[in-house]
Amino acid sequence: MAVWGIGVAVYFVAITYRTSLGVAGLDAAERFHINASALSTFSILQLLVYAGMQIPVGLLVDRLGAKKVLTLGVVLYTLGQFGFALSASYPMALGSRALLGCGDAMTFISVLRLGSRWFPARRGPMIAQIAALVGMAGNLVSTLVLARFLHTFGWTPTFAASAAGGIVVLIVLLAFLKDHPEGFEPPPAAAAHTGAGFVRRQIADAWREPGTRLGMWVHFTTQFPAMVFLLLWGLPFLVEAQGLSRGTAGELLTLVVLSNMAVGLVYGQIIARHHAARMPLALGTVGATALLWASVLSWPADHAPMGLLIALCAVLGACGPASMIGFDFARPANPPERQGTASGIVNMGGFTASMTTLLAIGVLLDATGDNYRIAFASVFVLEAVGVSQILRLRRRAARRERERLVVSRVEAVHVPA
Repeated sequence: MAVWGIGVAVYFVAITYRTSLGVAGLDAAERFHINASALSTFSILQLLVYAGMQIPVGLLVDRLGAKKVLTLGVVLYTLGQFGFALSASYPMALGSRALLGCGDAMTFISVLRLGSRWFPARRGPMIAQIAALVGMAGNLVSTLVLARFLHTFGWTPTFAASAAGGIVVLIVLLAFLKDHPEGFEPPPAAAAHTGAGFVRRQIADAWREPGTRLGMWVHFTTQFPAMVFLLLWGLPFLVEAQGLSRGTAGELLTLVVLSNMAVGLVYGQIIARHHAARMPLALGTVGATALLWASVLSWPADHAPMGLLIALCAVLGACGPASMIGFDFARPANPPERQGTASGIVNMGGFTASMTTLLAIGVLLDATGDNYRIAFASVFVLEAVGVSQILRLRRRAARRERERLVVSRVEAVHVPA
């Protein structure tokens, strides 16, 4: 638990940096003199780098182990956060967010790999949910602490001071983190497990599994509504479209984070005990999210009632835990030596959807004169695409998983004396 906790601490800091722009969006627009489309480019570029790095990072984790990849990730995201603090121009700030996204991309898959090495397989769903829960605590730091510091001390001192967190976890990581318990070293890689041919086979074999593709689409469909809300557009929507004060809007963003942490514990326990609950939980979360979004956006008055906004934020909190279910579909579909690659493919889903929606909202806001109802309706398009793919793949993935379970039981029983 202590070793795995170091990896989770690295992920915690990464989430703090990733979501720091969510409470600084209006300040960034003023600092760099940019419109909504340019503001969304910050998060789009960061997520573009993040999503594009997922498969390479998965391959690196499978090949080099979690410690080396986490070390590189910490160095990159700390440099990115410090560069963002010192940015005086829009291009420099963009470059810093891209560097941050590259380092951030190396954290979560590495933490999943640590969990699979240090805990038994039956605890996989719960361990993954706890890792995500601690990550959301990093989001809580952004919405509560960073927002207050930004208001009190200003841009450069706030972001520069936050970069110190990366230095602290880097020191602890180098001193104490181990890839696996002693005596449980993975077998050395064979000569055939190197080169471009192996990389292509690794990716192709992971993608060929229906469970991997189903996991990617579950992640795609469930994660992005809350990610878009927390990462950039939640605060402007609540302040400019719903007429709330910054303080009240910050409290609602905090509610999303707290709901995420609470629901993550519940979902992890349910899935660890009842594997069949994965699909109902994923689709139920998507349905509830769509219903609450539609209710807020279609409310006849200019501003939705506070009770409805509270309900929306509470339901958005379930999106993160629901996205973790995608990894629970990919995990049993792939052998241990392919877990990093498969996790990278799954993790691309939600961040690709988030990047697409961030761009769509920014473009639609500029095109419609800041009409948030039209801009936020883009959420439903991606949810519809994702649900159609989930329904298409779910039976094939379930059948393949049953076949693997039968084979594993037979092999476990028929062991030569």
